[in-house]
Amino acid sequence: MPQLVKAEFVRLGTDGLPEYPSLKVQFNPTEFTLNKGAQLAEIAIPGLDAPILQFVRGQTETLTFDLFFDSTDNGMAGDSVQSVTKETDLFYQMIKIDRITHAPPVLRFTWGSFGDFPGASMNSRWYSQNRSNGFHCVVESVRQRFTLFSPEGTPMRATLTVTLREYKTLDEQISQLGLESPDRTHTHVVTRGDTLSKIAASFYNDPTEWRAIARHNGLQDPLALTPGMILEVPPIR
Repeated sequence: MPQLVKAEFVRLGTDGLPEYPSLKVQFNPTEFTLNKGAQLAEIAIPGLDAPILQFVRGQTETLTFDLFFDSTDNGMAGDSVQSVTKETDLFYQMIKIDRITHAPPVLRFTWGSFGDFPGASMNSRWYSQNRSNGFHCVVESVRQRFTLFSPEGTPMRATLTVTLREYKTLDEQISQLGLESPDRTHTHVVTRGDTLSKIAASFYNDPTEWRAIARHNGLQDPLALTPGMILEVPPIR
């Protein structure tokens, strides 16, 4: 009989809220692999023994694991035979294009108890996705391997190798990064109701410094802000 499962997939709607029912795996993966990298550039300076390394950007994190499925509990012959694809198709469809969103669905893969997922215990000085017990993602690839069949050829056992790629919107990244440095340029995504004075008050604690933001971004009309516009907020001192 399948063991008590703790791993499941929750599909997120366009509003970012969970859509139920979730997809629970038949057997917990015995292991999973997380991979995260950073893109670095080498700046060659004549006369130095090694180039200077410059951080360019982070790379998306991936999570890879195998899911095992078996439908032999009801026997392997006769009318009781049940294809394992009734389970595997539910997971395979997560890499297919949704007719409404025109893209594969955004998911949250949850694992274990609250606070147990890798990255959940990082110090607040380092940016961390909300990783209390899960991974916000889209499915990058699904490899299906069928290994057992009924005498009639019905697939009854399968292993799915799944790779998930982390998913973060621009607003989420800017909000969650929370970069702090008074001598560096900041980035602000304009939301409904924003004004340059309001933004200046937020970053400079002085709404009268809005002209610095307008000049830096080449804004001819300081009132012509539209939601989604990305502004650079320069240091003024």
